[in-house]
Amino acid sequence: MLQINVVTLFPDSFAAALGSSIVGRAAAAGLVRFRIVQLRDYTHDKHHTVDDAPYGGGAGMVLKPEPFFEAVEDLKAKPPIVVLSARGQLFTHELAVRFSLGRELTLLCGHYKDIDNRVVDGLGAEEVSIGDFVLTGGEPAALCVVDAVVRLLPGALGDHESASSDSHYEGLLAPPSYTRPPSYRGLDVPDVLLSGDHDKIAAWRAAEAERLTRERRPDIWKKLDA
Repeated sequence: MLQINVVTLFPDSFAAALGSSIVGRAAAAGLVRFRIVQLRDYTHDKHHTVDDAPYGGGAGMVLKPEPFFEAVEDLKAKPPIVVLSARGQLFTHELAVRFSLGRELTLLCGHYKDIDNRVVDGLGAEEVSIGDFVLTGGEPAALCVVDAVVRLLPGALGDHESASSDSHYEGLLAPPSYTRPPSYRGLDVPDVLLSGDHDKIAAWRAAEAERLTRERRPDIWKKLDA
């Protein structure tokens, strides 16, 4: 079983997502266990203060280090500990695989302007970003990470081949998919997919995966071509 801990100011934002679809079924099957922790529970003043003005001045508020340290210590969390951050390394399929192979994963969700950097340094945390944009908090990013990781757990998907043909599983983007009806509003399914010739279908899918990767993700194609 994979233990996933999430430290957040907004625990309610996880309830529906973690109980639904593949993630919810994986939890019900005992493949993953979630512990959602309220950051304010680790404050010690009557206002449950979690943030303060940044040293050096500037706009916005910074989340204080003490609640994060105490939350992680109370969880007795083992690495990896991940801070969701716009300046972090890009979250990739490779990272999802690494996280899915572990026994525990702890996600720390920021909010407001930033998190005190001593949280990263002192807890040996990894900063991870889901893309080159900024969210109001780390909660949506944490849900993306959880979903990507949990679906890789053995038994989470009824059909492993479905995951093995996803985009990024073998480096390339996935080829296009089609289902019934064979023709809809003048748009036809490629003839090769209706041919029943599995070798030709496999060749078409491989060629389409390469074409789409070259066109849409030249950065990935350059690495693969190298």
